[in-house]
Amino acid sequence: MKQTVLLPQDIAKPGRDYLLERGYELKMGRGISEKLIAEDVRGCSAVIARLGAFGKHVIEAEPGLRVIARHGAGYDNIDIEAAKEAGIWVTFDPVSNGNAVAEHCIALLLACAKNLPAMDQAVRSGNFAVRNQRPTTELSGKVLGIAGFGRIGKMVAQKAGDGLGMEIAAYDPYVKEAKGARMTKTLEELLEFSDFVSIHMPSAEETRGMFGIEQFKKMKRTAWLINGARGELVKEKELISALSQGVIAGAALDVFEKEPPEKDSGLFQLDNVILSPHNAALTKEAMERMAVTAAKAVDDVLSGRRPQFVVVEGK
Repeated sequence: MKQTVLLPQDIAKPGRDYLLERGYELKMGRGISEKLIAEDVRGCSAVIARLGAFGKHVIEAEPGLRVIARHGAGYDNIDIEAAKEAGIWVTFDPVSNGNAVAEHCIALLLACAKNLPAMDQAVRSGNFAVRNQRPTTELSGKVLGIAGFGRIGKMVAQKAGDGLGMEIAAYDPYVKEAKGARMTKTLEELLEFSDFVSIHMPSAEETRGMFGIEQFKKMKRTAWLINGARGELVKEKELISALSQGVIAGAALDVFEKEPPEKDSGLFQLDNVILSPHNAALTKEAMERMAVTAAKAVDDVLSGRRPQFVVVEGK
């Protein structure tokens, strides 16, 4: 009897093909609400999780569920404790989207320095004189402060340092020394002398809301904040206030406290913020790699092998 894998959202063709070639049946879900996923997971041995809530109701909905394979690096939308209690494997993919996210953060960094969105809009509206009205800056010699010096943070540091000639500083409570970067003892120290601050921390109890008005006040008034990690790390209302009052020069965000943001979000009223729709990791190449990695994890568990990247070891 074929084992069934639930896809609440579609994945790239190489991932689907990997599973089909190994005899699995794929079940396309009807949506990403916890209610729909809990209904759709019945009869399935595995689920590949992208967006959506994979809480206790989902985990307890199907006794035969053996693995939740996260399509990506973050797994904060999965109830880890419930998975442990149920003996369900949870896997993740900490490698496939790193370069895509790092490149996107560099793109945001350049857009901030060169005021690209404002320049684009001005030219389109006939204001060619904007070239003398909105000064831009060079990145060479500027300090990029990286908050969270894990895999992606280090990739951003390498691209910015070697490629753009920036000086690199970093704060990470779990990293004491790093080649090519000045490690600071505190986040506040990092904020004080950085010209740009790029966030690369995971979402955890100790990091949620870590960046608020007190932190923005520590930054230079000419500094920009870049967040390509998780929206809940930044107190959005306090960021809007800081941007409105000139506490910092600007921000570039790929992630938000609520996604998508409300239509009346104060962010949309500001011309010193650059926004992208949480698509840093969604390059064609990264999506294919993540799909295959998740598919391999499913096949490993259902074939009795230990998967490569494990969050929860199941039965």
